[in-house]
Amino acid sequence: MTYDLYLGDRSYSSWSLRGWLLFEKFDIPVRSHFVNFADPAGVGAQMAEVAPAKTVPTLKCADGAVVSESLALAEELASREPGKNLWPKDPVGRAVARNLASEMHAGFGPLREFCPMNLRVAYRNVAVPDDVTADLRRLEAIWSHARASTSPGGPWLAGDYSIADAFYAPVAARIAGYGLAVDADAKAYVAAHLADPAFRRWRAMGFAAGQELPWYKRDFDQTEWPGPEPMTATAVSEGTAENEMCPYSGKPITHLGSFDGRIFGFCNAFCRDKTVADAEAWPAFMAIYQS
Repeated sequence: MTYDLYLGDRSYSSWSLRGWLLFEKFDIPVRSHFVNFADPAGVGAQMAEVAPAKTVPTLKCADGAVVSESLALAEELASREPGKNLWPKDPVGRAVARNLASEMHAGFGPLREFCPMNLRVAYRNVAVPDDVTADLRRLEAIWSHARASTSPGGPWLAGDYSIADAFYAPVAARIAGYGLAVDADAKAYVAAHLADPAFRRWRAMGFAAGQELPWYKRDFDQTEWPGPEPMTATAVSEGTAENEMCPYSGKPITHLGSFDGRIFGFCNAFCRDKTVADAEAWPAFMAIYQS
């Protein structure tokens, strides 16, 4: 099965993050296409080839089916890829996860509006209105109930990573990025998302192939991103690389980066810049770095 997935800006598009995680976390091959949020023509105009879809994420399947509603996209992918277990196998876990995803899809409007996703910055000392506080308490309650109902062995909500966790990844990013106060269990769940290599790769690619969009910025005190501290790295124009081929494409190197003082090469600026942003999120690079 071949899929085409239409996505928005990685730093700001919360629903695009959800859609992409469904493929990345479950190892489902996909061709990704990105619309430009800064294009004055708008998102819908950039998606004419998958009309009548006009929002991201949108999924186009090999048989021509177009799914442009996020929860429907998740359910359709789970139906077409039954061996991937996008929902928990256990009936109780599956029911809990489905309920969680539905509530996320339809709710938490105050939190979304007051704290738009922005993976480029982190804030502190953010005073939130009462309706946002109510959303945070609701998240604590349903996350706690999910874990109590399913007793997962790991950090996720209803057993192994599922559609429900993909749907709550942007909420975790909001809680972390705006420094919002939640209880210890919710903090642990947020930290699991921030440390997840797939989430880290998405955020790194946002720095490598995106631009700062000022209308997402908020006038709060800024602070350091609360996730794992990345390796010290920077793009460089000179030096002798330790490798001869790009760790991702296997093509000859054309661009260089310095990682803790060591020089490695890549086949293009995007490969280099996503690695500079968070080297340890990329297993292919770390394999040559640690060899």
